[in-house]
Amino acid sequence: MGSPRYVLLAVVILIYLATVLANVTLMLLIFLDTSLHKPMYIFVFSLILNGLIGSTAVWPMVMNILLTNTPLISYEGCLIQAFFILVYGTCNYTMLTVMAYDRFVSIFKPLQYHTIMTPQKVKQLLFVANFSPTAAVLSLICLSSQLTLCRYKVRKIYCDNLAITSLSCDDRHTIQSRVSNLHGIINTIVFAALPMVLILLSYAKIILLSLKASENARKKTFETCSPHIIIFMNFSLVSLFSLFYNRFNPHLPGEANIIISINYLLIPPFLQPIIYGIKTQEIRQSFSRLRRKSVFCNI
Repeated sequence: MGSPRYVLLAVVILIYLATVLANVTLMLLIFLDTSLHKPMYIFVFSLILNGLIGSTAVWPMVMNILLTNTPLISYEGCLIQAFFILVYGTCNYTMLTVMAYDRFVSIFKPLQYHTIMTPQKVKQLLFVANFSPTAAVLSLICLSSQLTLCRYKVRKIYCDNLAITSLSCDDRHTIQSRVSNLHGIINTIVFAALPMVLILLSYAKIILLSLKASENARKKTFETCSPHIIIFMNFSLVSLFSLFYNRFNPHLPGEANIIISINYLLIPPFLQPIIYGIKTQEIRQSFSRLRRKSVFCNI
């Protein structure tokens, strides 16, 4: 009976450690190489840091549960975990929106790019993309924490806001419950649906422009935008999958629970640094320079 549990534990440990190694490596590369101190890579740094926070909020606890076979978490721990998971999801979308804006400016206004994307503008975009969703999520979790619980079994391998509110004794028609639900809907629209529309519109315009450009210009556009598009599509697919999962959770078996959770919280943070490493020429060149320096230092 314990064998599948230990196999799953080994898989989660391997993917999580690989995720941490890949993300930390790319973050150090961007931090240490001054040639990567550009708006695009600063935004990449923030995106992968957010992914690392999201996966770390869940998987060490899951590994402990699989190891000890004691699926328990305190109420405070559940609220904290829900907070970081929601921050991960919302900040991912806002940061991807900022990155789409950066690519839009670089392609449509290349001569004005450095006057538009100034260091001050980059700081402002980073602040808005990270602070706004974090503040909104914090207020949502504070509202949920005021609900009275009469159930204590979460039907997932991690806590999120829907899991917490589903344990509430409060009727869904009470003012407190309505406010919490309305807050959650507004957050979804502002920090997920709206960013998704803006990102799609930005890249649609970029693709239409590239179709009218020369072959060399199309190739350059594809090289700079393809990593962002792949990351966006991957995260959007797993987010929609997770949304349907939240809707039909009571009817899904435990295996589906684990697979969907891995897709949402482990796979995107694992793939992001790999995709940027493979698809971005400047990162590949920076990594090659770093390797050559390491080789020479060891001689």
